[in-house]
Amino acid sequence: MIAYLKGRLIRKSASSAVIETAGVGYSVGLSSQTVEQLPEVGSITELEIYHHRTEADEKLYGFSGLRDKEIFEKLITVKGIGPKVGLGAMSGLTADQIIQAIVNGDARTLALAPGIGRKTAERITLELGDKLKDMDVQAAGESGESSRPAPAVREAVSALEALGYRKSEAERAVQQIARESGSGKADVQSLIRSALQLLQ
Repeated sequence: MIAYLKGRLIRKSASSAVIETAGVGYSVGLSSQTVEQLPEVGSITELEIYHHRTEADEKLYGFSGLRDKEIFEKLITVKGIGPKVGLGAMSGLTADQIIQAIVNGDARTLALAPGIGRKTAERITLELGDKLKDMDVQAAGESGESSRPAPAVREAVSALEALGYRKSEAERAVQQIARESGSGKADVQSLIRSALQLLQ
């Protein structure tokens, strides 16, 4: 089971990419938002992978971070939502928008995503409303405020980008440290130091 890929980006399109690692090229389905985060062709990239298997086929779907992958995995547990529709939803809405809509029971917003009709959107909010409350995500607050990373997290990610790290890997490292220490307790310098240790 493939769960993660790191390798050279051979080519990319509006909905997929080919990544070479250990001499093998893997075709990976992507949301448009993930495609936008990919580096130039020929660069090294890394993706969290959902390995979808059926009796007739196997396909890989890639995500810039674990959080997006987790949301995708939740979406495809809903009846009528397969990987293609799940990826379409994540192309039309950000992860935060999807979570916020589900937690708030906002089927109208979900229905804006490609492939998600009103009835399907209502089913998603009904089936996933409680499940997403257990996820460690930024948008699950009960206050109804829009989901935004804490200021310290944003500053730490920006600092790591300035040091040459890609945004996706910087966010992954900083968010892991923030979760372990409590996002409201860690200061910027501590986040940067700890993230650098993970990234080395």
